[in-house]
Amino acid sequence: MNLQLVSSQRCFGGLQQRYSHVSKVLNCTMQFSVFLPPQAAQHKVPALYWLSGLTCTDENFSSKAGAQRIAAELGMALIIPDTSPRGADVADSPDGAYDLGLGAGFYVNATQEPWASHYRMDDYIQQELPALIEANLPVTAKKAISGHSMGGHGALVLALRAPQNYLSVSAFAPICNPTRCDWGQKAFTAYLGADESSWAQYDASMLLAKTGSRLPILVSQGGDDQFLTNQLKPESLQQAAAASNTKLIYELQPGYDHSYYFIATFIEQHVRFHARFLLG
Repeated sequence: MNLQLVSSQRCFGGLQQRYSHVSKVLNCTMQFSVFLPPQAAQHKVPALYWLSGLTCTDENFSSKAGAQRIAAELGMALIIPDTSPRGADVADSPDGAYDLGLGAGFYVNATQEPWASHYRMDDYIQQELPALIEANLPVTAKKAISGHSMGGHGALVLALRAPQNYLSVSAFAPICNPTRCDWGQKAFTAYLGADESSWAQYDASMLLAKTGSRLPILVSQGGDDQFLTNQLKPESLQQAAAASNTKLIYELQPGYDHSYYFIATFIEQHVRFHARFLLG
């Protein structure tokens, strides 16, 4: 077994746990958090994967969002990966910036050095981590995916790139059009190179406009989000959905900002949304 249990606490009748493992894809030791509902003691359960935002680790969502209560009621596991590779040998932003390097993997497979040898979060989330979890924990292959900000971008992109892997997708305040915002342009230039034609494969708005999607999609956006206009650009995703005849549930929530208070307020809605497809 490649998993090492780091911590385990009883939570709403289930278990909130943290594991470490050696990732061959990322070429480093990784940690992830998982909530196993009480039902997992009797049978395998489906999983909602959560991708966190810039500067986060695998622990932010589990400690701040309050999703365990509803997941325990419904019988769903919560899988929370880290946001980037980690370790002394892993490249980081040369100036210590928060939006590149450690904590800022952007869920892409980097092609440029010094990033390419570790920053392969696309393959890690899509392939390595689910295979590891399904082989070692009481979790089925039925998956949904969600996330916040950079993680909302990741959830949308990974679901659009591999719709066969998921039954539904949602996002809180996602970076919808990263090729047209500072966060995305900085990260994509570093990880993917200056040729912008390679960026489109990781832009949710461009992917949706090109291919559409049959997956159920829910997006929640705070109306008072300080990054709404310059970084998130949800109007691009809405336009792409309209152009591709994709059903997108987009909800603007007046007065809410970019914080976990926003996520905690609406997380039950998102978990129940996914339960409709994960549980039948």
